[in-house]
Amino acid sequence: MNAEVISIGDELTSGQRLDTNSQWLSQRLAELGYNTTYHTTVADDLEANRRVFREALSRADVVIATGGLGPTDDDLTREAIAAATNLSLELDSGALAHIQSLFARRGRGMPETNRRQAMFPQGSFVIPNPNGTAPGIDLSITLPGQSASRIFALPGVPAEMREMWNATVAPALSETSGSGRCIVQRQIKCFGAGESDIEQRLPELVERGRNPTVGITASKATITLRIISTEESIDRCHAKIQPVAETIYNCLGDLVFGEGNTELQHVVMDLLAAQQTTMATAEVATGGLLAAWLNDIPTSSNFYRGGWVVNDVKAAAIFSGAITGDHHSGRLATAEMARQLAIGCREQFNTDLGLAISGFPEPVDDKTPAVDEFYIALADNQQVEVFTRHHAGHPDILRERTVKQTLDVVRHRLLSTSPP
Repeated sequence: MNAEVISIGDELTSGQRLDTNSQWLSQRLAELGYNTTYHTTVADDLEANRRVFREALSRADVVIATGGLGPTDDDLTREAIAAATNLSLELDSGALAHIQSLFARRGRGMPETNRRQAMFPQGSFVIPNPNGTAPGIDLSITLPGQSASRIFALPGVPAEMREMWNATVAPALSETSGSGRCIVQRQIKCFGAGESDIEQRLPELVERGRNPTVGITASKATITLRIISTEESIDRCHAKIQPVAETIYNCLGDLVFGEGNTELQHVVMDLLAAQQTTMATAEVATGGLLAAWLNDIPTSSNFYRGGWVVNDVKAAAIFSGAITGDHHSGRLATAEMARQLAIGCREQFNTDLGLAISGFPEPVDDKTPAVDEFYIALADNQQVEVFTRHHAGHPDILRERTVKQTLDVVRHRLLSTSPP
């Protein structure tokens, strides 16, 4: 069965606020076996809302809407649903009494404008909202020449929407349960190869029409493989997904670093903890992004002791105390600088490992562009390894990609494998 999610509000179409409700609802619908085929976002305009609901009813078995259920003139969801279905609005006395009780509990009288929140399309049911003045709408409708559809309209406030979904909407949809089928998704994350290269290593898995399906997406140089299975039960979904996941791991090897919400910094920190190894960092090119990512992990202080954020050669010389070469050349992207910074930060913070990123190359002159190399150095108590890396991808992800390349060097070192 197909579902459509509608998000309503000028704050969404203007870009002032990010729509997270649609993502959350689509995930919940998938768990119940519904295939979300459209996300629609519409401003606070009655005719636009009417058209959106009318179109959704023509192509979806279930329509979930959020927003537009407040008491003000720009809250138009109930009027739009009534117009799209050719139904009149009727006052629900039970909903009105609940709204009045909420105001009484706060020691206030209910403004007359809130009365409109108790108006419902004829034949619809009230979805209780225990903690807000905006009850939801549950309407089953069959328009001329169309198959039956069901509309659920919920408030845009995420906490209220989720509570009402869990208490009322999900149980109602579970009764039909998307024709008794479940959808389960598993995400496997990779780093160190491009999207097309990974696809070539998995030629049969990414073919369309398979069950499970395997999709590939790239985000800031991280490749995510999404395995999606549709079966009669969650257990059968997982059973179908497991051999596909095993094939991915076998084909991609150390390119795979984690699953779900895991990022490279989480993997590195877990490896440091498992091996009881401490680390410090020095970064010239990335403005402290490496340190920020590591510090964001709650347990990082046990094994990540701190770092330097350096912006020029003179500062680098002061921090490391051992930079060689021309301090006034302005050249930040040198292998020697990375090497000395790795040694210096390790000694200064008294850690097992010192990790450094050199600066990005600067052009020699107006006619000669900069080379695309930069350097990563990793020092321990015996040696310093320096790795040459190349810039790739859009400039907007340059810092993120550089930090991920650096973390990947540490990951492979801690796994005792050679970085690609």
